[in-house]
Amino acid sequence: MRFRIELEQEEDERWLAEVVELPGVMTYGATLDEARAKVQALALRVLADRLEHGEAASSLLSISFSAA
Repeated sequence: MRFRIELEQEEDERWLAEVVELPGVMTYGATLDEARAKVQALALRVLADRLEHGEAASSLLSISFSAA
């Protein structure tokens, strides 16, 4: 499964990163790289929780991220 990350710089210069396919998976970072790393880590935590509770599909056997 491929997840798309949307990145946007806020007026205060922080970066906002969001995984579009996972509602609520959104983080801020001081830099673009920090925001991207934080949102990927959060997405993996959410997916791990879903797998642990039997809520995830078998399509999660392969996961990749791409920046939009």
